[in-house]
Amino acid sequence: MSLSIDLSGRVVMVTGASSGLGAHFARTAASAGAKVVLAARRADRLEALAKDLEASGSEAIAVPMDVGDEGSISAAYDKAEQSLGPVDSVIANAGMNISGLATKTTADDFDAVMNVNLRGVFLTAREGARRMMAAGSAEREHGRIVLIGSIMSTAVGAGLSAYCASKAGLAQLGRVLAAEWAQQGISVNTIRPGYILTELGDGFLESDAGQEFIKSFPRQRLMEAADLDHIVFHLLSDAGRRTTGGVFTLDDGQTLV
Repeated sequence: MSLSIDLSGRVVMVTGASSGLGAHFARTAASAGAKVVLAARRADRLEALAKDLEASGSEAIAVPMDVGDEGSISAAYDKAEQSLGPVDSVIANAGMNISGLATKTTADDFDAVMNVNLRGVFLTAREGARRMMAAGSAEREHGRIVLIGSIMSTAVGAGLSAYCASKAGLAQLGRVLAAEWAQQGISVNTIRPGYILTELGDGFLESDAGQEFIKSFPRQRLMEAADLDHIVFHLLSDAGRRTTGGVFTLDDGQTLV
């Protein structure tokens, strides 16, 4: 899918950029002209992606980041600023899942999911907003933060209690942050994608049970990562200046059942 949005002059940080949606968003942001900060824990994958982007003429930097660690987040922003300039756009994409029925889910597993999917997003967005404000976002209205949620914030999935709760919290978090930062020239929006085949699925969607599950969708198919591009990158662009506090569902009708 071609993308006509121009992000020239923007510095976009993508968390969870070592694979899946994060890597896709990073490539798309680079193709739209942005300087890209690749953030995740798997440094080897980030470096490989950064080299690929640079080979195609884009500016990109790999920064190790653990979204559960405030010091790691701050250090990643520091490194990004030193190399590419202040980050003015963030795609908070890092996420994880540990599936299991609630009665079998340990407190540590529940906390691990919340630590990445909700607390980690909060810390990433908060640090980004602080730096956008310091760089004059109130005057320029240039700050952009997009949170990657899930249709499971409202749908019910057995065995996904921690994941669903984290994504429900994320959607509300985005609205609160949008309200708090509206006067600071920072737009905050949340995207709720449907099912897309990524590493986070742990092979379920490729299994026989997963294939039967896909057949239950009205269009009996998965989405592709590129299906999210137009709305994600519209929100990051200058055209997204007047859109904040939105929660956008893109699921190809998967929840119409």
